[in-house]
Amino acid sequence: MATDISDSFTKHFQAEVHMQYQQMGSKLRNTVRGKDGIVGASTTFQKVGKGTASTKARHGKVPVMNVDHTPVECLLADYYAGDWVDRLDELKTNIGEMQVVARAGAYALGRKTDEMIITKLDACTNYAGDGTDGLTKAKVLAAFEMMGEADVPDDGQRFAIVGWKQWSDLLDIAEFANADYVGDADLPWKGTQAKRWLGALWMPHSGLSKEGTTRYCYWYHRTAIGHAVGAEVQSDVTWHGDRAAHFVNNMMSMGTCLIDPAGVVSMRCLEA
Repeated sequence: MATDISDSFTKHFQAEVHMQYQQMGSKLRNTVRGKDGIVGASTTFQKVGKGTASTKARHGKVPVMNVDHTPVECLLADYYAGDWVDRLDELKTNIGEMQVVARAGAYALGRKTDEMIITKLDACTNYAGDGTDGLTKAKVLAAFEMMGEADVPDDGQRFAIVGWKQWSDLLDIAEFANADYVGDADLPWKGTQAKRWLGALWMPHSGLSKEGTTRYCYWYHRTAIGHAVGAEVQSDVTWHGDRAAHFVNNMMSMGTCLIDPAGVVSMRCLEA
């Protein structure tokens, strides 16, 4: 047995991990504002305020909006997900053990990515509902109104993430699940657990925070949360002769921040 792994195998394994992460690792990364290629321990997202239009006198100067620009710092952190693959175990399995470890590592990093985003959503103080009941139509409409009153753009970049219990609650709302309201094409019963409703893409997530009997669900705009990437998901495979095994290490460097609290509404739901 050679004391190292060929470059071609390593490249193939790294590509496998990256693909698994992109396809099934993180559910929320594509729902937030992203910045790639960060050099250093942190980066800054700009929060831009509202401008005001004014008139001007003939031949006068155009009035300046003086839009407020507030920098929001986003700190990056390094994360690792590694495991051992025994050489003889590879000979006894019908599936590629390396591929299994690659998938597990990609999923672990994906869950960490979502956990980082959810942690920032948990800082939201805009509450719709007090957690004494489930996800009702009244609670959904209250959150909908809060988004509108905060002038959150209705531009197709709104997202709503709920727990699986709350997804079941939504299926009991005719306006969400009945073809008479949403049409046959947008029914949530067809296998893909995500659908567009009230101008937002709704999807269930198993990793949302729960405090006691209260599950925290969220309705937010993409630009309200920032996600910075210093190093994309990558892998390193090394052979350890003293263990007769390969050590597979998956790693990434990323960070998240809450850019605009007004763009997030927390729907607190009762979940026993």
